[in-house]
Amino acid sequence: MALRSEPTARQLRLAVELRRLRDAAGLTAREAAALLGVTAPAISQIESGIAGVSDKRLRRLAANYSCTDRELIDALAVMATDRTKGWWEEYRRLLPTPFINLAELEHHATFLKEVQFLFVPGPLQTEDYARAVFSGRVPELPDEDVELRVRHRMRRAATVGTTPYEAVIHEAALRIMVSDRGTSLTQLTHVLEASRAEHVTVRVIPFRLEGFAGAAASAMTYAGGAVPKLDTVVRDGPHGAAFIDSEAQLGAFRTLFHKVEAVSLDPERTRDFIHRLAKEL
Repeated sequence: MALRSEPTARQLRLAVELRRLRDAAGLTAREAAALLGVTAPAISQIESGIAGVSDKRLRRLAANYSCTDRELIDALAVMATDRTKGWWEEYRRLLPTPFINLAELEHHATFLKEVQFLFVPGPLQTEDYARAVFSGRVPELPDEDVELRVRHRMRRAATVGTTPYEAVIHEAALRIMVSDRGTSLTQLTHVLEASRAEHVTVRVIPFRLEGFAGAAASAMTYAGGAVPKLDTVVRDGPHGAAFIDSEAQLGAFRTLFHKVEAVSLDPERTRDFIHRLAKEL
């Protein structure tokens, strides 16, 4: 297989998981190579994502690593043989890489859970709301870059359209006017309409909630993988989105989401709450 110059996030995740399996088996790259009948650099290329791996070779690696998790092996085999060229590839080298990686992650996710405190979650944003968010960036983005980001966000929203999706939104995000009253009213109406879809659940955390310290620290997108070990958490950072996939951290974020979910309003009370906010406008 030809070497890749720019592995995708999905290809890199496969590489990381294969390295984790080797580490768990206590084997060096040289020892793994000897068992497979290849060179150590070949193992390094696979584990860095620049070289692909066939279904047959992946299963031989898993056997050499004494991995008995059949569901995980099957899921990794699907990742190894996936040749999907999604719509997000149109934006590669036009937008920062995290935009591309997030769209790819959402496309393959089995479910999505999101917690936001300052903005309406991306998949629920209207076009005008998204445009206002991107226009407010510092330093200011050129108009063509803003429009590129808006188009990308709307494509993401369409992709997530059939994936089980749960959003927990703080009241602050619903009250902050990123633009004018008309944009805010349309955005609230859009969230209400989206919340009625069978695969969408929206919950609100009201200001009046007591004893919820450190709320902003729990903002996240949690994407379900084919098996729990392949879940991913995405968090915004000062230099772009951070993708988290270590098993210990995933466990912590699962717990955190359950805590946030437990203190939020149920879906019906959430719709009543958003309806009242809309009437205030």
